Amino acid sequence: MAESVGDPVSRSARVEHDVGQARDVVRAVSAAREATLRPTERGAARLASQNKLYVRDRIDLLVDPGTFVEDGQLANALAEGLPADGVVTGRALVDGRPVLVVANDPTVKAGSWGARTVEKIIRITEIALRDELPIFWFIDSAGARITDQVELFPGRRGAGRIFANQVALSGKVAQVCCLFGPSAAGGAYIPSFCDIVIMVDGNASMYLGSPRMAEMVVGEKVSLEEMGGARMHVTVSGCGDLLAADDAEAIELAKAYFSYVPSTWRERPPSFDPRPPAREFTADLVPEQENAGYDMHQVLDALLDAETFFEIKPLYAPELIVGFGCLEGQVVGVVANNPAVKGGVLFVDSADKAARFIWLCDAFNVPLLYLADVPGFMIGSEVERQGIIRAGAKMITAVAEATVPTVSVIVRKAYGAGLYAMCGPGFSPDSCIALPTAKIAVMGPEAAVNAVYYNRIAQIADPEERAAYVAKLRREYERDIDILRLASDLVIDAVVEPERLRAEVVARLAAAQTKERRTPDKRHGVPPV
Repeated sequence: MAESVGDPVSRSARVEHDVGQARDVVRAVSAAREATLRPTERGAARLASQNKLYVRDRIDLLVDPGTFVEDGQLANALAEGLPADGVVTGRALVDGRPVLVVANDPTVKAGSWGARTVEKIIRITEIALRDELPIFWFIDSAGARITDQVELFPGRRGAGRIFANQVALSGKVAQVCCLFGPSAAGGAYIPSFCDIVIMVDGNASMYLGSPRMAEMVVGEKVSLEEMGGARMHVTVSGCGDLLAADDAEAIELAKAYFSYVPSTWRERPPSFDPRPPAREFTADLVPEQENAGYDMHQVLDALLDAETFFEIKPLYAPELIVGFGCLEGQVVGVVANNPAVKGGVLFVDSADKAARFIWLCDAFNVPLLYLADVPGFMIGSEVERQGIIRAGAKMITAVAEATVPTVSVIVRKAYGAGLYAMCGPGFSPDSCIALPTAKIAVMGPEAAVNAVYYNRIAQIADPEERAAYVAKLRREYERDIDILRLASDLVIDAVVEPERLRAEVVARLAAAQTKERRTPDKRHGVPPV
């Protein structure tokens, strides 16, 4: 005889069965969650041998305590050995500011991407687009899992969607990348679409094809460090911006960078308590002799609030200095020639470096301060083949497009197209001012005299007579480019004594804050250069 529906024994058995099932689910969920919270013994040992931090320890160093809210922690939980599918994503606060985080876990199949990995990253970038939130990218990944390529590579929600969303985010929100390990193949594009890339020396690398692949395909034998190591990228290729000694320093640099920029394009940069400069701007700080070298960092020490300068790409194209600093607590972007390196001449790399930094500042409402001491762009067959004209045009385009408050200072000289590249009067800076010993000309006196009077000078046989004639021509040329004459003709807005320069720049940038700027959906992106 069949049991009735209401039989107490039957109901009790079903309840016990359901409770058992629920407990099994809870145990399974708990085990899956626990697997994502710490590395395996083997994984921990490997991290220690590489002087790396665990992914969650990296996140803890970045975010304010207790603020990280994780997304998709149980992704691919039914697959063995793939906790969180190798990437930790979520929301948090950094110094009280809302951010998103994407962090590869190198202990899970070397941080490689599977289909769920890609989906998690796409979701975060979609949140960033919807809510206009900045993203910190913590990259340490061997690239895509070839076994998952059909699911993760070609489709509308494949890996390409990540890059498309990054491009859409460019110039809208801050994108900060710490590269702790490899960023291989297509994954190397994640750092390249970020605003800043901080690479850990000895561990970080970026490459489209590994050394083994390069040997197989093009017959080149090369080490990983030579192919795409951190030091190569921050000194030679320019794909990296800053070199860090270890994971902790990389995260510290990322937070320092973030402190200078707004979260979105709609906001102004953060402000800080004012500080006096580290040194006085004395008359002897800049040598009057135009060919005498000096380090422009000393001028920055006399202008900016003490210990606020955050240099970008210091090891790449060092003849040009770019970075963030503060003037009376207000953030500015600095573009400055450095006569201590190659005379401050502009090369292809320095023009590329400047253009991207100017676009970055303009996208995020950071006022610009140009400090010009430039003989012009480099000449010669080598740089022509490298595309110096194209690179120079790129830099000048960035200068011309910028709409943020801008002050240009002629520190000592601005010759030829170097004047244009450093935002001379023709590019409508809010102010173009100069020190009393500054010069503006098509070229320097020595080059000009030789260019115009070479044949006549060559005809003078007596050395003393020739020298006297050259000196006379030089004095005449210098009278034409006298800075007081240029001020009288309204070429420049003011001639400022060194001790007054900081106060003058502060006042002029403050006055320019009232300027109206166009407000489209976004000003423009910050494209890779």
